[in-house]
Amino acid sequence: MNPARFISERLKFQGGIATVSVAISFLVIIIAVAVTAGFRAEMRKGITALSGDIQLTSPDLNYMSEDSPVKLSESTFIDSIPDVRKRIPAVYRAGIVKNGENIHGVLFKGTPEGPDSLGVTIPDKLSRLLGLNIGDKLLSYFIGDKVKVRNFTIKGIYPTIIPGDDNLVVFAGLEDMQRLNGWEADQVSAVELELSARSDAEDMEYVATDISTHMLASIPEDENVPVATSAARKYNTIFSWLDLLDLNALMVLALMTIVAGFNMISGLLIMLFRNISTIGLLKALGMTDRKISEVFLRVASSVVLKGMAIGNAAALVLCAIQSKTHLLKLNPENYFLSFVPVKLNLTLILAADLLAYLLIMVLLLIPTLFVSRVDPAKTVRAQ
Repeated sequence: MNPARFISERLKFQGGIATVSVAISFLVIIIAVAVTAGFRAEMRKGITALSGDIQLTSPDLNYMSEDSPVKLSESTFIDSIPDVRKRIPAVYRAGIVKNGENIHGVLFKGTPEGPDSLGVTIPDKLSRLLGLNIGDKLLSYFIGDKVKVRNFTIKGIYPTIIPGDDNLVVFAGLEDMQRLNGWEADQVSAVELELSARSDAEDMEYVATDISTHMLASIPEDENVPVATSAARKYNTIFSWLDLLDLNALMVLALMTIVAGFNMISGLLIMLFRNISTIGLLKALGMTDRKISEVFLRVASSVVLKGMAIGNAAALVLCAIQSKTHLLKLNPENYFLSFVPVKLNLTLILAADLLAYLLIMVLLLIPTLFVSRVDPAKTVRAQ
C-alpha cells in the first residue's frame, strides 16, 4: 500500500471556504466557456444563413442583379474538398418592399431551403419597421430593365443577427427568384459553401484561396472566373469580436484559477500548521519531505476535485436552464443577439477543467515547501 495515500485518507482538510471558493471558480469558468462557445455557434449559424462560410459569385461588382449569373455546374469539383459539408445555390436580388406608406430597401435571397412558392421569411427588424406579421402580404418591387412586382406571403420571422439596415435579408424560394430573373435551373447568383463546424476564420480563408486557385487553373481565360469570398473576410469585424470574447474567456479562466489557487494555499497552510507534530513524527519515522508533501497534496487534491464537481454540476444546470428558457436577455444593438447563448462543448469544458486543476495543483506546491522547514527533533520534543 502507498503510505502517502493511506495517511492522506485519514487527514481532514479544515477549510470549507476553500471548497466553496473552488466550486464558485469552476462555476464561473464553465459558464464563461459555455457562453463564449454559444456566441460563436449562434453568430456562425446566423452568418452561414446570410452568406455561407464561403461564397462563389460572378466577378461583376453587382452580382446581385439579373445580369450576372454563375453556373452550378462550374462548382461541382467543390464536393471533393474535405472541409466542405454542403453546397447551397442561392439567388440574390435587391428589392423594395412596401406596406401602406412604409417603404424599405431589402435584399432577397432565394435558396432551396426557402419557403414554398411566393412565401418569404423576413427579419424581425423589418417586421417592426413595416408593422408586418406572419400571414401578411409583402408587396415587393424589383427594378431592372423593367419594374417587376411580386406579392409574397410572410411565412416566418427570424431574429436579425447582423446589425444595420443594409443587412435586412428576406429569404424566399430558389425557383421563385430564378423565375423573377428569367434564369434556368443551373443559373444562380452565388454558390454558398457550408464548412465543417470546427472550421475557424483561418480555415475559411484557406479553403477560399484553394478554390480560387483551382478555378483559375481550370476555367479558360476568355470566361469569367467566379470569385470565392470567405465570411471571415466579409464579416471581419464580427470575427474579430468573437476572438476578443475568446480572450476574455481565457482571462476569466486565469483569474478564477488564481483566486481558487490562493484560497487553497491558505487552507493548505492552515492544515500544515495544525499538523506540525504529525509532520515531525513522519520525518522521525523516516518519511522523506517529498512523500510528506505528497500526503498533503493528496488531501488538497481531493478538495479541489470536490469543488470542481460541485461547480461543474451547478454550471451545467444553469446552462441547461438558460439554453431552454433564454431567461437572461441582451441588448441586440450591442451584442447582436437578444439573449445570452450557451453551448455545452464537452471537449472545451474538460480542457478548461484539466487546465484549471493543473494550475491550482502547481500553486499548491508553494505551501508544501513549509514541510522541509519542520525540525522533527523540536516537534517530537514538544509533544
